[in-house]
Amino acid sequence: MKLIDKDLMSMQEVRELVESAKEAQQELTRMDQAQVDRIVKSIADAGVRNAKRLAQMAQEDTGFGVVDDKIIKNVFASRGVYEHIKDMKTIGELRRDEEKGLRVIAVPVGVIAGLIPSTNPTSTALYKAEIAIKSGNAIVFSPHPTALRCILETVKVIRQAIAEAGANENLVSCISIPTMEATSSLMHHRDIALILATGGSAMVKAAYSSGTPAIGVGPGNGPAYLEKTCDLPLAVKRIMDSETFDNGTICASEQSIICDEDMAAAVQAEMERQGAYFLDENERDQLGRFILRANGTMNPEIVGKSVRTIAELAHLDRVPKDARVLVAKETGVGRGHPYSNEKLGPILAFYTGTDYMDVCDKVCTILHYEGAGHTFSMHTKDEKIVDYFAKRVPASRIMVNTPSALGGIGATTNLQPALTLGCGAVGGSATSENVGPMQLLNLRYVAYGRKELDEIRAEIPDCSDGVCKNSVDLSEIDIDEIVKSVIAKLKNF
Repeated sequence: MKLIDKDLMSMQEVRELVESAKEAQQELTRMDQAQVDRIVKSIADAGVRNAKRLAQMAQEDTGFGVVDDKIIKNVFASRGVYEHIKDMKTIGELRRDEEKGLRVIAVPVGVIAGLIPSTNPTSTALYKAEIAIKSGNAIVFSPHPTALRCILETVKVIRQAIAEAGANENLVSCISIPTMEATSSLMHHRDIALILATGGSAMVKAAYSSGTPAIGVGPGNGPAYLEKTCDLPLAVKRIMDSETFDNGTICASEQSIICDEDMAAAVQAEMERQGAYFLDENERDQLGRFILRANGTMNPEIVGKSVRTIAELAHLDRVPKDARVLVAKETGVGRGHPYSNEKLGPILAFYTGTDYMDVCDKVCTILHYEGAGHTFSMHTKDEKIVDYFAKRVPASRIMVNTPSALGGIGATTNLQPALTLGCGAVGGSATSENVGPMQLLNLRYVAYGRKELDEIRAEIPDCSDGVCKNSVDLSEIDIDEIVKSVIAKLKNF
């Protein structure tokens, strides 16, 4: 009976939160761009002020990651996102073309349901609040239960910042009794216009099957290619920095590395020099049995944990205490090859290929198994190699010479700063972009007439007798002269 009561209470809470959010959003629609921007800036400033405290709470609640790195993520989700979107035109008329007779007007979607994961709880809440309000919307969060306390505290910070900016704090709210029924009720609520889902595959699939428009993201499982022209010490440093950042909890982080066979020894030596520990065959099998559960899903005990903790949990006694990343040599992909899966911890699979074409085939195989449409990274000085992979790899983000985790979210690249990374159609996502304000609004087009029907009729060729009378007569074109002209221009070029 108590369980039923909790479910009913949570569902009632959802109804009240959505109703209040709808009223707040209607108030927001009467504000201009400057007023909206003032609210977003207030949230960004508050996020930076509270970055350390919220980071500490997130680590305490979930046991994931590193406090110092979570501070960076909170600042990134606050100030970094704000700096990128602050000059975006998102309210009212966006553009006007008098010559074409076209006007484009931004239309907020309304109230958004925001699903918050345990891996990046406080930073995701800050980021989603900013992009939702920037695009004229309200947002109601459904928090991961293990991160409830820190998410609620983040929402408290956000709501205070909204109030200080003179707006209705119900623009951002959060379920305080998190149950599956509450999340389902939120996603199916008639006044929820859009679901912004960041979390596990099951939750994302539930969002897409709810009948409510949704933007969800699939799992990341990004391979990293160390090509023969790369600066090897720098490439390895970038990968190590990325994989150890917040203990690998960012979904764009490298999950495997791959190089040409003739580079394998040099890559391993450099990685070991920078703190990687290569597992022997027995250790590889032992950790492999721990990485995945019996049903083939990732063991949550490894997520966001340090190498030392993972080694203790998996009873790997020989791993040095100062090891930064665990590396396992892998030859296959799929069931029976646990290192080919997303791991979200400082664990890397190590693959080799005969040449760059073989490497590309293996990268595609890995991503099609898990992580299609997400992220791939490469370290090279050869632009032809970049072009080759960019045309073939099923990833929405191709990171070149940068830590993949930070590059993918837009921290070390000029991508839209985001903690929700679209995977496109190949990954089962509604967008392939890093999600920002422009994905959270609709565009209304005002189009002025420029032709009459009689003009359109007059443009249709008359071919009633087999010859189009008002079309170009090809017999009058001197093909030889055209060819000579093109050849001459090519010679001059």
